[in-house]
Amino acid sequence: MYKKTVVLTGAGVSAESGLSTFRDNNGLWDNHRVEDVATPEAFDRNPELVHQFYNQRRAALSTVVPNTAHMALAKVENRSESFLLVTQNVDDLHHRAGSENLLHMHGELLKKRCVQCHEISSQQSDLTLESICGHCERVGTLRPHIVWFGEMPLYMDEIMLALMQCDLFVSIGTSGTVYPAAGFVEIANQSGAHTVELNLEPSDQNSQFQQSIHGPASQVVPKFFESIELI
Repeated sequence: MYKKTVVLTGAGVSAESGLSTFRDNNGLWDNHRVEDVATPEAFDRNPELVHQFYNQRRAALSTVVPNTAHMALAKVENRSESFLLVTQNVDDLHHRAGSENLLHMHGELLKKRCVQCHEISSQQSDLTLESICGHCERVGTLRPHIVWFGEMPLYMDEIMLALMQCDLFVSIGTSGTVYPAAGFVEIANQSGAHTVELNLEPSDQNSQFQQSIHGPASQVVPKFFESIELI
C-alpha cells in the first residue's frame, strides 16, 4: 500500500498517440538537428526557423488524442491521496486526459514566454517574429515556453521535494539518458521508495529500478496501477 506516488513520463507515452519522439529518425526532430531548433543559440541565430518548427509541433497536437496510458494516470490521481505527475513531454495530452497535479518540467507547446518581461501565457496559434507580447506590448520578444538544451528544467525544487518524500516512484516511457530526469530514480531509491520502470524496452537506468515491466505504455501502465494499492 503506497501513500505518496511520483510518476515521471517521457516521450514513449505520447508516441503511442502518434507524436514523434526525440529519438526518432536517428535523433533528429522532423529532419532538424537539435542544435538548429532546440537551443537558445538556435533561437538567437535563426528565430524564424525555430518558430516554424514549434508551430508545426503545436499544430500537430490537434491530430492526436490521449491514449489509455494517459487516461490510466488521470484515474490513478483521482483515487490517490498524494500523487504527482512529472512529465518531460511538452504536449497537452495529460491535461486532456484529466490529470491536474501535473508539472511540465520541459515547458509546454501551448504556452509562450516573453524574453523581455518574462510573462507566460497560453498560445494556441502560430508564433512569428511579428507577434506582440500581450503584457509589455513589445514586438518580436516572444518565444515558445519550452526548456531548450542548456537551460534549467522547471519546477525542480517541487520535484526534488516530492521525490524525497514519496514511497512509490514510477518512470514511464523514458530513455534514461536526459538529466536531471535520469537521476530521479537514484533520489527515490535513497529516500526508500519502491522504484518501477514501465518502458517499451530497458532504459539506460534500468538496473537502478527495483521492478521493471516492459511493453507498450498503453498496455503496461493500466495493468500495473490496477495491480497495486494506493491510499
